[in-house]
Amino acid sequence: MGIPVKDQPDAGLKSLNHYSNRLPLWRYWPRQKLLPLIRYETPYLAWAQEKVRTPTLDSYFAFTANLGTHTFFMVFLPFLFWCGHTSLGRGLVHILAAGVFFSGFIKDLLCLPRPLSPPLQRITHSGSAALEYGFPSTHSTNAVSSTVSAQTSLILQIVTYLYLTSIVLGRLYCGMHGMLDVVVGCFLGVLIGLAQFSLGPAFDDYILAANLKEILVIPIVILVLVRIHPEPVDDCPCYDDSVAFAGVTLGVDVGSWYFTGSSLAWDKPLPGTIPYDYETIGIAKTVLRLVAGVLCVFAWREITKPTLLRILPPVFRSLEKLGLLLPRRFFTTASRYTTVPSNLKDNDVLPNFSDIPSMMSTIRHPRRRAISIGPQSEADAYETLAYREKRRRESLSGGSRESPTDSSVKPNGTPLLARKASKLDQYEGMMGRGSPGSTAVEEDNNIPRSSPLPPPEFNTSRTDEKEVFSQIKKTRVRYDVEVVTKLVVYAGIPWVVINTAPLVFELCGLGVPN
Repeated sequence: MGIPVKDQPDAGLKSLNHYSNRLPLWRYWPRQKLLPLIRYETPYLAWAQEKVRTPTLDSYFAFTANLGTHTFFMVFLPFLFWCGHTSLGRGLVHILAAGVFFSGFIKDLLCLPRPLSPPLQRITHSGSAALEYGFPSTHSTNAVSSTVSAQTSLILQIVTYLYLTSIVLGRLYCGMHGMLDVVVGCFLGVLIGLAQFSLGPAFDDYILAANLKEILVIPIVILVLVRIHPEPVDDCPCYDDSVAFAGVTLGVDVGSWYFTGSSLAWDKPLPGTIPYDYETIGIAKTVLRLVAGVLCVFAWREITKPTLLRILPPVFRSLEKLGLLLPRRFFTTASRYTTVPSNLKDNDVLPNFSDIPSMMSTIRHPRRRAISIGPQSEADAYETLAYREKRRRESLSGGSRESPTDSSVKPNGTPLLARKASKLDQYEGMMGRGSPGSTAVEEDNNIPRSSPLPPPEFNTSRTDEKEVFSQIKKTRVRYDVEVVTKLVVYAGIPWVVINTAPLVFELCGLGVPN
């Protein structure tokens, strides 16, 4: 059964004081202090983007951005566990989860937009990235934290720093973030990386040696963090990723604690290591182990997720009647729907089986990327309208910068020639004049060499507001049961990786002989 239309006013009738009306002062004040910095740097970013853009760099940065996504880490991190690097895998899960959670926490706390498009053009393979707030950059946080905490050889360190540089510069090149976003994202990554480097071994010792009461502290802390995650003003999907990685952290810690007492676990190099020896197993069995393990993970997800989405709505409706639920904004409560659609597209961290062909196509054709111009999210639309309003008020008060097309008049009344507009003037003139977002998949020979599309006429009418909101990319309807579903599914994934997969290896003859 379909879901009823949300009881929200028409987008074009929403106030431009959107954030001041919905944020408490302690959140609104820092937002307003940081917002001018984002606006100030936007024309400079657009100028730099046009100066350096080439077909090769477009392909390179669009492709390498995928190496900083949650999906990339979630697909390849299990390989570390199954190849005997259990401690390294657990450490990377901790820093990745912390990066996703705390950067998402700050994004939803301050609700700061990405730099405006136009003048920037956004180059990305991801359809959902632009729907999130921009500050800080999660890609930058993850890349820096992974680099800071790494203890590797010189060659691997060089590769790691090249990876870091590609991710951070790529966020600027692709128009997805500004300098403020990546600088703060990098700083957050440094803090997380140093925390893992200095406290990670002690935390590992605590997990592996804990008793039942001590290990229960971890799920309690994680559930508290999930509950206090800030409510965003706009329909931003940051919370979904935060919940998913909170579940991953819960699963990897409790799963490691449980596996340590298993008869399969090795005590070297650290307690709780999944048995693996390349010289004994060889390349063929190693590949088969990886395939078998991935199938176990996908089987868990494919079975558990639809099962929970089917059985949880009646439970939630009962809890709702008793007043035991604390609903979150933008999540539809169970009393307003009967069933959750079976073909739910939820931008999960771990892709569906059906998504794999399109992912492979993207890898095979790195020269294709989506180039978007114009507002794409609610935050983009509100920032576009707010900047238009700012320019209109400056114009009425006489405080605006001279327009590139305006002419001046000498004291004697003789008109001067219009001053020649600089590139920065042109880019600043485009800010707030974005027409509704347009997205196209372009080949290298179709990449525009000029700056974004010519700006339309300045317009602040209600009709224009409706047009901006009507064509942005909206997030799908989200259901209250998805929060618990994500926690269970993603907590179960590392449990399957650490506890179920090794047992399957043994049963299939892919284990290490005694």
